[in-house]
Amino acid sequence: MQNTFDLDRFDQAILATLAEDGRISITDLAKRIGLSKSPTQARLRRLEESRVILGYRAMLNPIRLGLDHVAFVEVRLTDTREAALSAFNAAVARVPQIEQAHMIAGNFDYLLKVRTRDMADYRAFLGDTISALPHVASTSTYVAMEAVKEVMLSEGT
Repeated sequence: MQNTFDLDRFDQAILATLAEDGRISITDLAKRIGLSKSPTQARLRRLEESRVILGYRAMLNPIRLGLDHVAFVEVRLTDTREAALSAFNAAVARVPQIEQAHMIAGNFDYLLKVRTRDMADYRAFLGDTISALPHVASTSTYVAMEAVKEVMLSEGT
């Protein structure tokens, strides 16, 4: 499967417009990018089928939902063989408080972005959930003071 996809200026315009307004109508999208409705629909369908566009969803404001505590957690595993990594990955995928998880090449194995209500909630989450994930040897936590730039990515990226 090819990882990259060739995009011309119309495809890029579609993506930029949808990133700003995912609920725009096809008619308005076509007007905005300078094509008629049928070719715009065909391009949109091609971008969806090729998985350049993964889906559409509401972006929720975590602050308004009371989830304004963000912590980044370095995780070191006791075992980094494939079975251990797979077990850890599968367990992390089931935990909604973990917004992002990245395998890292460095002094630790994973970097997690965790969102909770407050420090007390995070402390309980660390002890009850993160420490209980498969093969966790140790963790280090960094608490975010302010989000300067945040980009929301869809699942599957």
